[in-house]
Amino acid sequence: MALKQSTGRRVAFTAAAWLVAFLIFFPILWMFLTSFKSEADAYAIPPKFLFFHWTTENYAEVQSRADYFLHAWNSIVLSVGANIAGLILAIPAAWSMAFAPTVAKDPGLTKRLYAIMAGTIVLALAYLWFRDFAMPESWYGYLPFFLIVGVPIIFWIMTRRTADVLMWMLSTKMMPGAGVFMAIYFLFLQAHLLDNRWGVGFLLMMANLPIIVWMLYTYFKEIPVDILEAARMDGASLANEIIYVLTPMAVPGIASTMLLSIILSWNEAFWTLNLTNVNAAPLTNMIASFSSPEGDFWALLSAASVLAIAPILVLGWFSQKQLVRGLTFGAVK
Repeated sequence: MALKQSTGRRVAFTAAAWLVAFLIFFPILWMFLTSFKSEADAYAIPPKFLFFHWTTENYAEVQSRADYFLHAWNSIVLSVGANIAGLILAIPAAWSMAFAPTVAKDPGLTKRLYAIMAGTIVLALAYLWFRDFAMPESWYGYLPFFLIVGVPIIFWIMTRRTADVLMWMLSTKMMPGAGVFMAIYFLFLQAHLLDNRWGVGFLLMMANLPIIVWMLYTYFKEIPVDILEAARMDGASLANEIIYVLTPMAVPGIASTMLLSIILSWNEAFWTLNLTNVNAAPLTNMIASFSSPEGDFWALLSAASVLAIAPILVLGWFSQKQLVRGLTFGAVK
């Protein structure tokens, strides 16, 4: 039975909710208003809220100093491309964690996996032995070291319960990017991927992949496994089970995951500022370019920021219904 509330309490809670929403939205509103001010009005004390001389010169100045459409296109390509690639990898991974967490029940398969692992390590060691363990001259020279260290870890995951790996995957998001910046930078330098959309997009995908897998795993766990088993009994292959049965049932969760992943990639500044310059520079680089040694021009910065966040605000506005459905997916049984 629903708890009855008095009219006064409902009004109070509604007013409190609107107040909190206004406090959260106020910085965006203030930035929007400042973008239409002159620099003198932007620095005025006391601040001018609505009664000032409105102008659009800041937006014209932003376009004249920076190619907004090029930066916006780079942001779209990087965020959407990284999201699509991440989903292609994350959906099968989340399926395996949710519905097939172990392959150790098949002794024959386990033995074959370990045989492949042992052979890979032997070949890598033989390669390094003939090279006298010299340091590699380029990035692909690190492949033997990856095979020796990474392959055992991969096969250990494949032959054990993979649900326990979720916390480890999420913990990688807690590491500051500056901790691995030098390694990533030199890899990009050797691979000629600096200021390259493919390289930065791949990095953004890998950075957001733990979040994507984690969210999809929680959504997939809410889907009854009996439905998937019924599809298998009807003759559905593994690919058909994932594409035609699992994915349509998890559309709300996938949609909310997509939106969150796009927002994270769109707002990424550390990697884009350090690994891009002109050709692959997104909107975050455009905003940073308006901070000069001569000082911060708040009206100009506000106009650049409004142009940068406008596409993602529009996307969020039109997808809010799907986002709410996804975030509450499985909350009520």
